[in-house]
Amino acid sequence: MLTDLPDFDDHEAVVFLSDKASGLRAIIAMHDTTLGPAHGGTRAWAYESEADAVTDVLRLSQGMTFKNAVAGLPLGGGKSVILLKPGERPSVEMLHAFGRAVDRLNGRYLPAEDVGIGPAMVREIASVTPHVLGVGAGEDDAADPSPVTSLGIFCAIEEMLARETGSRDFAGKRVAVQGLGGVGGNLARLLHEAGASLVVADMSDERCREFQQACGAEVVAPERIHGVEADVFAPCALGAVLNARTIPELGAGIICGGANNQLADLAAGRAVAEAGIAYAPDFVANSGGVMWTSAPITGLDREEVEKKVRGIGATLSRILDDVQPGETPQEAAIRYARAVIDAA
Repeated sequence: MLTDLPDFDDHEAVVFLSDKASGLRAIIAMHDTTLGPAHGGTRAWAYESEADAVTDVLRLSQGMTFKNAVAGLPLGGGKSVILLKPGERPSVEMLHAFGRAVDRLNGRYLPAEDVGIGPAMVREIASVTPHVLGVGAGEDDAADPSPVTSLGIFCAIEEMLARETGSRDFAGKRVAVQGLGGVGGNLARLLHEAGASLVVADMSDERCREFQQACGAEVVAPERIHGVEADVFAPCALGAVLNARTIPELGAGIICGGANNQLADLAAGRAVAEAGIAYAPDFVANSGGVMWTSAPITGLDREEVEKKVRGIGATLSRILDDVQPGETPQEAAIRYARAVIDAA
């Protein structure tokens, strides 16, 4: 049963969607709506199995509950995944069918962009339902949350450097960035401008060449990036990159990136701590994007949101200062988030 799965955490609802006309197969998970409507992006991905998709949406929706709580937003946690075939992209018909399904939830779940779903696709979803966040008027407009997410991660890395090295200066620091999409690419540019030297990896050779030429980045294979000798490892691709295989190979003393669910499980968090590696909980470091997509609800403008995002480092520091004996940073961050929810 669904409720017997290890990643099921008393989720309020899990909705399986199927639309024959468009070929849509999707899952919406609403984890906790104590603080407000469930908010989290829609991911479009070719999963190896439906079971993998279920695991992903359960973990991602739980992570959004914690992220929104830590960010101080009046939102609960939710997430959705659109299941694709290898090489397939979501069609307009799929997006409209998905939007109609969201609409039937009457605002209980508010999607936005995520991996495989960009601003233009979000606008297609929004064309059939008002219950969407992160909608803008143009293809490359300010609705894109990626730059704001990257800014928050940059501030979190800066805080981690200060805590671990005593200096916020990026000059002479080597940062390994895994994934050069919207979040990872913007983060790499910020790091380069701050004086860091870059090691990068991405499934796209073209993206790697771009950063090699523009930033002098060293390029390594995606399967090697976690083991590169560096001051900081910034995972900005998919989740579970920190697992039983990769943790013994880690080459950086600090891990702080934009990927969701970087730890394969809580045991991985303990293994990272036992290895003496400083870890920034992902849902704290990467919360800048949701601060921007939720602006229609919070009423903040771009300048106000960016000011709040620059405070992510201070929030991260408070959480790390409160790590209890025998507790990992991830567990401390979850405790912090649950306290916010319980107080509501």
